[in-house]
Amino acid sequence: MAHLPGAEKIPFRRSLQLKFALTYIIIIAAVLILLNTYPVLVSQDLVFRSKASLLQSQAAVIADTIARTEALTAEAVRDYVEPLGYTGQFRVLVTDEFGLILYDSDELRFTQGRYAMLGEVTAALRGYDVATSSYLDGAFHSRSAVPVIYRDMTIGCVYLYERDADQGALLTEIQRNLRSISLVICVLVLILSVFFSKALTRRVGDLLRAIRIVREGEYSHRVSIRGGDELSQLAGEFNQLTDRLQTTEEVRRRFVSDASHELKTPLASIRLLTDSILQTDGMDPDMVRDFVSDIGEEADRLTRISEKLLTLTRMDSAAPVETAPVDVAAVVEKVGRMLLPLAGDRNISVETALQPGCVVEATEDDLYQIAFNLMENAVKYNVPGGHVMVDLRSMGDLILLTVEDTGVGIPEEDLPKIFDRFYRVDKARSRAAGGTGLGLSIVRDTARQHGGAVTAERREAGGSRFQVAFPRREEKGGPTP
Repeated sequence: MAHLPGAEKIPFRRSLQLKFALTYIIIIAAVLILLNTYPVLVSQDLVFRSKASLLQSQAAVIADTIARTEALTAEAVRDYVEPLGYTGQFRVLVTDEFGLILYDSDELRFTQGRYAMLGEVTAALRGYDVATSSYLDGAFHSRSAVPVIYRDMTIGCVYLYERDADQGALLTEIQRNLRSISLVICVLVLILSVFFSKALTRRVGDLLRAIRIVREGEYSHRVSIRGGDELSQLAGEFNQLTDRLQTTEEVRRRFVSDASHELKTPLASIRLLTDSILQTDGMDPDMVRDFVSDIGEEADRLTRISEKLLTLTRMDSAAPVETAPVDVAAVVEKVGRMLLPLAGDRNISVETALQPGCVVEATEDDLYQIAFNLMENAVKYNVPGGHVMVDLRSMGDLILLTVEDTGVGIPEEDLPKIFDRFYRVDKARSRAAGGTGLGLSIVRDTARQHGGAVTAERREAGGSRFQVAFPRREEKGGPTP
């Protein structure tokens, strides 16, 4: 696709693809760190507990055994300790009450006769049982010290030390396996994160390109995104929006074309009449007066078209209006009085049946506009000696205003179009009657603005029937009676 004007290319470091990929990687990295630490720490803690408990119980056994002698000597300690068989499992170290080493099963260290400078021994000589364990250099190092008590007196201590490389190797193997699993997961996550982020951002990119295309005026463009997630719903909403934009643009172009045509006709007539006056020497004054009168009529027609276009433009802008309770019957009566001269000139009788108490939430000017357009059309497009019937009544939650005439009626094929702007059933007759093709559009848009609707149909006895339905205004105590 060609690069669209104004479509700035986003650097990769600021792209959604990178952000999504980094998000996936960071989350998985946090999970892997937890996977590589928590099980190991739990395993270490379990081993520490078991080792401390074991060494402490063994040290207590040795301490209880050698406590049988009143005075600790190297020979006596050796005689008590070695038969127990612990020296092959642990390093056994026994001191007197001053910390002097009396016995050490590790003969290679040559510690006998020295003082044990160990924290555990110091704590044990003070009467405390001590047990510690640590994991270092791939092995578990466990220590335990208990006091040797004879007649409630501490006469020495027993210190045990164990280095367990087997369980350390097992923990190291667990760590190695976890690292291998983590490495495989990292590679898979990296590949999948790139794949999914690219797939996601590609769909977002399709939407972005579609928006830019539509921004350039290609309202017929549609975007296709498969799936049932939010992005596919967004694509559907976008397509519906472009449908409306395309429809609106077509209506706008047709409206501009129709408006230009409607304005061009009276302007051309005015230009023709003025040229005739200017180019004809010695024109008869009566003819000049007729031409000027025609120019005035065309100017009045231009004024009517301009005023109705302004009315439609104000409604299209959806500017908020201040509404108030309006008695529809009073408005219809006022319109009837205004149309009496026109109806009299055309020998048209106007009959009204107005139910009192029909109140709607609107503006008086808007209701006047609706009633005047419908009743004026019923008079203008009627047959000489015809009738206009205006009925107003309340029906449930609705207020219904019905205007009927005994004219020639509207063909069935034209009924769906009569509310379109500048549409005329009989253009020649409409222009002769001074119509602009905008009155019914104003009626429809004004009714919609106040929550109402208008319909049109042919009468079986001849003529047309227009009906406007408004929501009934509700008072605080309930519907208006």
